[in-house]
Amino acid sequence: MPGFVGQHPAFLAQVAKLPRYAACPAGVLIQGETGTGKEVFAQAIHYLSPRAPRPWVAVNCGAIPVDLLESELFGHVRGAYTSAQSSRPGLVAEAEGGTLFLDDIDCLPLPAQAKLLRFLQEHEYRAVGSNTVHHADVRVVAASNRPLREMAQQGGFREDLYYRLNVLSLALPPLRERAADIPLLANHFLQRYASAGHTLATCAQARLMAHHWPGNVRELAHVLERAALLARGSCLQADDIEIDGERVPPESELANSAGDGAVVAPEAGATGLSLRAAKARLVQEFERRYIEELLSRHAGNVTHAASEAGKNRRAFFELMRRYSIESSSFRAPH
Repeated sequence: MPGFVGQHPAFLAQVAKLPRYAACPAGVLIQGETGTGKEVFAQAIHYLSPRAPRPWVAVNCGAIPVDLLESELFGHVRGAYTSAQSSRPGLVAEAEGGTLFLDDIDCLPLPAQAKLLRFLQEHEYRAVGSNTVHHADVRVVAASNRPLREMAQQGGFREDLYYRLNVLSLALPPLRERAADIPLLANHFLQRYASAGHTLATCAQARLMAHHWPGNVRELAHVLERAALLARGSCLQADDIEIDGERVPPESELANSAGDGAVVAPEAGATGLSLRAAKARLVQEFERRYIEELLSRHAGNVTHAASEAGKNRRAFFELMRRYSIESSSFRAPH
């Protein structure tokens, strides 16, 4: 689907749900770590749906003071409280006919959760200080980076609200679980941010692959934007990649040891080795896992796997031979 970058099966499985979710009016709950793209998925649901011409309204529940939450959502009339000098419609009214996206819904206090539940059940609400009941035609899409089901079981989130929100659900995988998508995403962000046609050297790609990415795709985007702005040449090197405020010293060994592959996060087996030996071992681990994942995704079809890797068939066969990988192991049994 246009606008979504990645080939990992867990990611594509969530993308494949979007047209079906967009076609129906039910609520959607999107869960995933911070930076995994929850709002991007929510926007896709809206703009693929019949509600696309109508308003898209997004609000971060954690950014609104607790005492103003009800007013922000449902509006207030003049005199509802001391500073209410005039009436003001809420976000629900602004989203009429369209979609209301409630990000960080886990931050809603329990009293506000009760009012939201009533609104979702009855499609009706009252502005603060008003006795007038308003009917609303709004689709609600909610998102959380915390496990709402566990919160509900522990009493931190209303269980009935959880089930009301979770009619349709999306679970977005963290970037570290789809590490093979990092080069695709990196090139995508470079094309977005770099006006001079920047490319990634192998050592720079290795630097990206070695990071754990707690901030997920958002963090990767920021790192690539910074690198593109500050790079000294059109081909980004490892020392152009600044992560968490630290820069990697320029080392030719990184490029030489990485070859055509990249590295994964260090594991315990790399301790006690020299930097050069540890890098070489990690490159081998990544290449083996990367090749196996490609072959698994393409059911043992070497031509298709090589094409996705950006290599010719002969070079890909050589990598398979190096790691004693047999394509027949990934073919479906007859």
